[in-house]
Amino acid sequence: MSARDNILAKLKKADAYPMAEPDTFGYYQTHEMTWDDEVSRLKHWAATMRAVKTEIYWVNEHNWQEVFRQAAEEKGIRNIVLPHQTGHGQKAKAALEGTQIEALDYDRVIDEWKDEFFTQVDAGFSGSKCGIARTGTIMLESSPQEPRSLSLVPPIHFCLFDAAKMYGEFHHALAGEKLLENGMPTNLILVSGPSKTADIQLTLAYGAHGPRDLVVLALLPAHISPADLEEQA
Repeated sequence: MSARDNILAKLKKADAYPMAEPDTFGYYQTHEMTWDDEVSRLKHWAATMRAVKTEIYWVNEHNWQEVFRQAAEEKGIRNIVLPHQTGHGQKAKAALEGTQIEALDYDRVIDEWKDEFFTQVDAGFSGSKCGIARTGTIMLESSPQEPRSLSLVPPIHFCLFDAAKMYGEFHHALAGEKLLENGMPTNLILVSGPSKTADIQLTLAYGAHGPRDLVVLALLPAHISPADLEEQA
């Protein structure tokens, strides 16, 4: 008897049957979180992310490059991989001019520089697609310009997030970004904090299988001030 036949025989003997699919969509539709305004929603998002060690900087179009440079220098990183083919990647590179931080380009096939990428790169920088307030999450979309390894491999991940693209729930994000209508991308990454695990002796450890630090540059709409968000965040 083959291994496949052996497994099928055990399932038949156990009278196994497929479980009914849970109605998670219906649950969240009837248990949605609501907020009085944009500021309250952003505060909830920030508090949820900061609870799991995410660093958040409230920035705007005029100062995010300066804040990014300062944060990168404070981290003491030697180099950072940037998505040079994107507008925000080019701006991030310009922000690092005159510093000791080397701006690297993700312009090679991963097999050509895998050892260097996994052992010698200090940080990665990416943009984001949107945010989800309820769970304190940012959504990243993998692409040739910004492959998922850019945010998953380096020990430190810097992410530029447009806070105007904040949704209350996951299904709101799916609808708002028209992910189903336009076809799901190859890969979507939901990030709610730096990498962590408690598999070993139930001791929480950061950076076990991904970035140990997550730094979010939250780009605020013009009508929202950082002071409004830091009062209780």
